[in-house]
Amino acid sequence: MAAHKDQHGAGAPSLNTIIAHDAIIPQAALAATGPDAAAAPVFTILVTNQVDPYDRPMSAAAALAARAAPFAPVSDNFDGTSRKAAKLSISNAKVEIFKDLAAMIATFPKDAAMTKHKPKITQDATSGRVAEEERSFRVAAFLYAASREADNDFHLIIGNDPKGKKLVCMTMEISGLPPKAAASFATIKKVRDDFKNLVNNKLPGTGYHFYRPPIPITIGGSLFFDITHAKGGHPGPKDLRPHIPTIFELHPVTQIAFRP
Repeated sequence: MAAHKDQHGAGAPSLNTIIAHDAIIPQAALAATGPDAAAAPVFTILVTNQVDPYDRPMSAAAALAARAAPFAPVSDNFDGTSRKAAKLSISNAKVEIFKDLAAMIATFPKDAAMTKHKPKITQDATSGRVAEEERSFRVAAFLYAASREADNDFHLIIGNDPKGKKLVCMTMEISGLPPKAAASFATIKKVRDDFKNLVNNKLPGTGYHFYRPPIPITIGGSLFFDITHAKGGHPGPKDLRPHIPTIFELHPVTQIAFRP
């Protein structure tokens, strides 16, 4: 059987994984064009059956349901336990600003060193940030794909310029909402609202949504080492996973905005 040709450009999903599609115009893109709304950029959502390697493959029935209703509403409340304390906390470190994602990733400690971290990083709900995770970043990049995890985090795959020589991506996660009394509640609530506006409330489920062309954004957050994936393959959809060199994330994301 012949391979499916990638007709959508760098970082696109294989054609045989696409089950639905739609179009979006980010609200900020409309605002940036002023009265000339016709000049606003249009992005295509490609709804796929690609899931993270640790998730159960999407069944034919689930794919059929996604084709019929690809943008089902989701809960906003965080519903997980693994490293909950760290995932719902925001580092107070001075924000480090980058114009290139690969250059930012190059400043992270090596994954191998973090898996042997002392004290040991555990998956316990009470596991807070270690010293290496007390860093904050902001970077100009592109949103390639997104899904929603079982804990209600939005799992974003962020990459560098699709016109560049080499595609480099990493995971950044918009956490589900903590209790309203939490110090991070207002920031995470705003980020979730901003992401919803970015994709016109056409939110992903377990199957990844790819955005074509990738959406230019400015994004920031706290550094986080996802010890859950220290063994096995990196998270991410099949067609982007080879471009993700680290299991470090920005988590939680603390800002996301369309970049005209």
